[in-house]
Amino acid sequence: MPDIAEEKLKRIKKIESAINKNLFLFCGIITGVVIIMYLIEFFSRGKFPPAQISFFYIGIVLFYSLHKEMLRWLGEKEIERQGEWFFYVWIILTLTLYIINFSTKNYFSGPLNSLREITITTLQVGAIFVFTRLSKIVKIFFEKR
Repeated sequence: MPDIAEEKLKRIKKIESAINKNLFLFCGIITGVVIIMYLIEFFSRGKFPPAQISFFYIGIVLFYSLHKEMLRWLGEKEIERQGEWFFYVWIILTLTLYIINFSTKNYFSGPLNSLREITITTLQVGAIFVFTRLSKIVKIFFEKR
């Protein structure tokens, strides 16, 4: 006869895994919107106001990452490594915009300094990425004890 606690845990893992997939989808959509807003701000050279969405965006990425780590700590083995793609996209985007700005002799620096905001967002996403990797290492360390 299966243990009731194990059955509840399996059910919780299944529900939380579905939630995590939805959070990843929302995170991906919001990432796309934020990137588009930043690109418009960058290429318009101040004709559009600053996006002012970074705090909200970082919060959403943090929620997704913390939820994913919770699943990992619950013992979910089938967690896909999709979240790291957010970091890679931000690195590539930021580097590309710096190269464009450099090659155009700071033509896109503009009065709003959108490159600074994009850089800060990239570094914040990177910090979340490193935090989740550290969490995984800590979990492995405790499991081996």
